[in-house]
Amino acid sequence: MEKATATRRQFLQAVTAMTGITLGQSRASGQTGPALRIDEPVHGAVLHRRQGQPVEGGLKIAVSGQAPVRDRVTVNGIPAQRAGESFRAELVLREKETEIIAAAEGSFGRREHRVRVLWDRHSQPRYRFSVDDNSFFFRDIARKKYASLFDCFYLKGLRDLHAKYGARFVLNSYYTTDDGFDLTQFPDRYQGEWRDNADWLKLAFHARANLPDRPYQFAAPSQLIADLDQVAEQILRFAGEPTYTPPTVIHWGMVPSTALKPLYQRGVRTLSGYFRLSNGVWDVNYRFDEARSEYLSRHDAWMDFDSGIVFSRVDIVCNGTPVKQIVPTLAPLAQDPNHAEIMDLFTHEQYFWPFYSHYVPDHFQRLDTALRWVTENGYKPVFFHEGLLGGPA
Repeated sequence: MEKATATRRQFLQAVTAMTGITLGQSRASGQTGPALRIDEPVHGAVLHRRQGQPVEGGLKIAVSGQAPVRDRVTVNGIPAQRAGESFRAELVLREKETEIIAAAEGSFGRREHRVRVLWDRHSQPRYRFSVDDNSFFFRDIARKKYASLFDCFYLKGLRDLHAKYGARFVLNSYYTTDDGFDLTQFPDRYQGEWRDNADWLKLAFHARANLPDRPYQFAAPSQLIADLDQVAEQILRFAGEPTYTPPTVIHWGMVPSTALKPLYQRGVRTLSGYFRLSNGVWDVNYRFDEARSEYLSRHDAWMDFDSGIVFSRVDIVCNGTPVKQIVPTLAPLAQDPNHAEIMDLFTHEQYFWPFYSHYVPDHFQRLDTALRWVTENGYKPVFFHEGLLGGPA
């Protein structure tokens, strides 16, 4: 009997450690379940002015959850309002990180449920533009030996969009293409141009190569970090430190959880993914569980306190969205407090090139349409690796 009790205790402790939820026995129902639970905000929530009420020196938010009917519940010492098994209290966030503690006292003694949240204190409407799978333009410039980087139509097109809208771009890059070209063959003669344009044009690691698909989904973290370092070494060699940024998108958005802390150690502070449900399976979600994936499908961001990385949901993939659907895709997001503050814009390089099998002739028009909409609606261009999701930390 004592052994069984100890085993059950270990199980409850493990669940609490993973979820922050204290499990217990409900005397009224006779069923095992959450005796005390904070439902909102969730552990890891990134909260900003649209998700609460700005007050002097803080953000007032609502904290809600469930507890046995007769329990007295406080939230960070504040008595909560009760309605059946529900509780609710208002709390003012005053620090960047806040631990929220719901405490219940009743016939089962005292229990607690704790969650941590992040306050985006300096939040403002902003967007970032990320381009994945870059390799063709490196090969084009290296082989044609242009006098300027911007003699390449692809970089010239991005520069034109920068001049028109002030747009900033991060080009997530491969080490090699499938015909033997790799970044060691890219010359360092353009360092001055890279430096002169580093305020709006950055290079980052994406993967070693386009194939195989999902290269890091089950790979050892050491493999991912070795490939990252190899790409970073070459970017620093030919473009210089002002142009290099830590990655914000890993190819296919799938890595084991054990890779997150090593990525953080390489400077990664934000990672973007789709967090979408496809054929009953959550995908491009950094292998998160269903609860976190579903949450990110409905919110701009979520903080993984274990690694220190904030995860962002991609709002649009321009190469897959016709011009007429760009604004209808983005506009509803601006009406949703959970999506309106940050626009995570995204596309892929290969669709710009006429030789590519899935070439998109109006690709630049799609980018122009998206950038015009965010600009006209007051969103400012940022780099996610700077500060908190591009805003002051």
